[in-house]
Amino acid sequence: MPTLNPPSLHLHRGLLGEAPAQRLLQAVLQVAARRSPGAEVEAGLTTSAEALTRFAHSAIHQNVAEYDAELDVRVAVGGRAGWCVGSASTNDLSPLGLERVVDLAAAEARHGPARADWPGLPAPAQRPAASPAPLAFDTAAAAAAPGWRAGLVGELCAQARGAGLLASGALATAAGETALLNSHGLWAYAPATSVDLTFVLESSAEGASAYAHTAGWRLDQLDAAALTADAIRRAQAGRQPRRVRAREYPVVLAPYAVVPLLDALAEAGMGALAVQEARSWMNGRLGRPSLAPALTITDDAFDPQGRPQAFDCEGVPKQRVPIVVNGMPTSPVYDRATAAREAGRTSTGHAQPYDAEDWDGPLPENLSLAAGEADEADLLAAVGRGLYITRVWYVNMVSPHDCAVTGTTRDGVWWIEGGELAYPVNNLRFDQSLVEALARVRGVGRQRRTVAGYFGGVARVPALALESFRFIEP
Repeated sequence: MPTLNPPSLHLHRGLLGEAPAQRLLQAVLQVAARRSPGAEVEAGLTTSAEALTRFAHSAIHQNVAEYDAELDVRVAVGGRAGWCVGSASTNDLSPLGLERVVDLAAAEARHGPARADWPGLPAPAQRPAASPAPLAFDTAAAAAAPGWRAGLVGELCAQARGAGLLASGALATAAGETALLNSHGLWAYAPATSVDLTFVLESSAEGASAYAHTAGWRLDQLDAAALTADAIRRAQAGRQPRRVRAREYPVVLAPYAVVPLLDALAEAGMGALAVQEARSWMNGRLGRPSLAPALTITDDAFDPQGRPQAFDCEGVPKQRVPIVVNGMPTSPVYDRATAAREAGRTSTGHAQPYDAEDWDGPLPENLSLAAGEADEADLLAAVGRGLYITRVWYVNMVSPHDCAVTGTTRDGVWWIEGGELAYPVNNLRFDQSLVEALARVRGVGRQRRTVAGYFGGVARVPALALESFRFIEP
């Protein structure tokens, strides 16, 4: 498949570049050919150069940087009862380290249980010369220095102090590369950068806090000044919250609150394995209108405003997958193992690293909820009287079959009266079927945010106005 490699990659500390990465993985396959002849072998390399500036009480208290490389080897050995598969990892890239990791993977394969459903390693994909995934590598993000991060965080903290607020959070920048080579000749390579800014502004004595977050792969996606100004406004207006009782309310969910709920939908069955094992909320709903017609959910690894990916951990090219179209669940995402269970089905490029003890099949990592036509004023007007929820957290599954979850609100809940934000209120715990709640949508926001998800990817989401959401205790 095509590779993605910026010309200046070798200038960035911690990254190898395409040619050295390929030579390293070729050496792994050569070792495997000598020590495990006849086996299928896959070698994957991930390098990372990560840096983090952390702050609390409006002052920087930690700056850390880490450079690492991980080599993952998977060996499959055929037998009469099927294929036995073993895997091992190391960050020792010396010749002896390569031999050890190959031997460990091969030993696990020889002594592990046979897998009758093993689809084999993929062959090189037949696809156009140009990948639809944009190159998600920003040289400015890769070169971001501690002084730059300190300057951005210092300005944020100064703004917070000037407003009588305490700022706590972290700013992270990273660069890395992923390379994969297998014994069928599949070669895949892509570098990537990532950026993440998360912080809370609070006035603890007055019970007020405001959360702000953005993620992506380019420095210009941070927009720290706008995030800080908005968070200051919300924290100052959120002082002295009033109490409301727990019951069902119409709600407006800000994008920060929408992403954990999308993550829950993904966990509860947007992957093919959950559907095949009849434990997904999509079971019995595929091809039937089940959510509000205003909702279209896609896994889109090609959105340049998200965090683009060209291929999955098996080197299979990513596909854009419509999961829900106009309220109708249409398809989960697939890897090669789950696709092999259905006639005519192919992987959509959503494999996750296999773990015999904790593997839940393919997962979406780039969820995108289509924007609507409403601005915030329209969404508030659609609710009229209810609650505005800035953020939810500690979201846990109660029942996957209708994606019932429980969790709490955090960092800003507002009473809506007459279609306007009236005053701040206390946090509440909720217990809600998301399938039920998302079947009754009053409005979808026009503006979308890029927010990091729980599974390590990012999501592109607008705000939502819902007919009802169930709160069970203050």
